[in-house]
Amino acid sequence: MSEPSFQDDVLGELGDDKLGEIASLLGTDTAGARDTVTTTVGAMTGDLRQKAGADDEDGAEVRQAFAEVAEPPLQGVSTLGGGLGGMLSGGMMAGVLAKVSKPVASAVAKKTGIPAATVSRVIEMLIPVVLAVFAKRAAARKAPGAPAGGAPAPGTSAGAAPGAAPGADGGLGDLLGQILGGGRK
Repeated sequence: MSEPSFQDDVLGELGDDKLGEIASLLGTDTAGARDTVTTTVGAMTGDLRQKAGADDEDGAEVRQAFAEVAEPPLQGVSTLGGGLGGMLSGGMMAGVLAKVSKPVASAVAKKTGIPAATVSRVIEMLIPVVLAVFAKRAAARKAPGAPAGGAPAPGTSAGAAPGAAPGADGGLGDLLGQILGGGRK
């Protein structure tokens, strides 16, 4: 039995109501919405993986955002959503997702024939869901007694200094692999 793909987790987190909203926006049925969400999330995660591997400013920003996602959530008022940090310290990762949204919308539009503006609206609906899945996967990765899919790889540390980017010794790959999962489309 393998762990669910990142796209499957996003679909599960979306639920039937949000998936119905996306289907309505796209002018399709639930199956069409599922396909579009899967394609869009696959393009988003693929772009994030590519950017994270780049040795430039964008790559550093993506790696920092993933390192931030991997840190335990803050306690107290900042966990109430919005204002002081929102969901999952959504600030940095939400910004990274917003930056990739336009090229992803263009790529998905080209692949599917759906207008880029419509795909952009779908992405806007998906960003909070993707953030929630990142948070859940990061929490599962840190959880004591987590299943093998959520445990750090042998020889890697479960926790790094707060705000530190994962090391080049496979730490980033491990982090991306465990948060995004192996399911790529």
